[in-house]
Amino acid sequence: MQVSGREHQSLPVKTGGNVANLQIKDRGPCPVCKKHFPELKLGPFIKHRYRCKGEISQREVSYLPVDREDNSRLRNKKHLCPLCSKGFRTVASLKVHFLIHTGEKPYRCSQCHKRFTQSGNLTVHQRLHKGVKPFKCEHCNKCFAQKRTLKVHQSVHTGEKPHKCKQCNRRFVQTQDLLKHLRIHTGEKPYECKQCNKCFAQKNNLTIHQRTHTGEKPYECDQCHKHFSQSCSLAIHIRLHTGEKPYECKQCKKCFAHSGSLRAHMRTHTGETPYQCKQCKKCFKYSGSLRVHMRTHTGEKPHECK
Repeated sequence: MQVSGREHQSLPVKTGGNVANLQIKDRGPCPVCKKHFPELKLGPFIKHRYRCKGEISQREVSYLPVDREDNSRLRNKKHLCPLCSKGFRTVASLKVHFLIHTGEKPYRCSQCHKRFTQSGNLTVHQRLHKGVKPFKCEHCNKCFAQKRTLKVHQSVHTGEKPHKCKQCNRRFVQTQDLLKHLRIHTGEKPYECKQCNKCFAQKNNLTIHQRTHTGEKPYECDQCHKHFSQSCSLAIHIRLHTGEKPYECKQCKKCFAHSGSLRAHMRTHTGETPYQCKQCKKCFKYSGSLRVHMRTHTGEKPHECK
């Protein structure tokens, strides 16, 4: 994270249950005023960062008012984080948020040892181990461990997609989905592989890519013990055992195990031929048919009679 031209580093913090009393151990001299802080509670430390405005230049840029609704929202968020300028309604909320910058996660799950910045997040996480799903959909009776997950699910029934892309008018259920989509227009790829320097727009794509270097295949089939690098690949593979074919053609009622197989099948009804040979301009329904056709130009004959 960049703060006025300097790279921000995680701050060493004492562990403790009360976020408001978290203390920073030997912060050292302030990079702006050179004042030394051998030990200081989090609240006064944040206030000091506000005073050293030279380090937090133009923090209001992230909160330029757009319309009346935005102005009202900003008035309710009077407490800005001195490092990233995000606004909060209360000092307590700001202190909890500040743990993101310090790297402190004082709440740990006793079963899987995953750590959290807030006790509430730990409580929600523990429902995964207990199987508790207190939030029920009124339309289909499906249950969820988190309230926000239920809210996202309900959009399946209502069709509501409140977040719209201003460039292509595509709509999304969640803000985070819109932000990921915007990278298509901006070309931003913030996640970089340290081994080959290849960049990705989404973090999960980077995680999947890194398995090409490590050879990791964490998803195992319970029936044949075959391993996969992606959960979606495992889900598709399992259909070989179950015989499940969830994708149905609406015109001829034929069913398929893969969505890609259904899309390819639909071309028999539409007559679409999206794969074109660059040399003779002949078009094909399937990518495999184009690959076979290309051998007529290259002279390649890969299949040898033994």
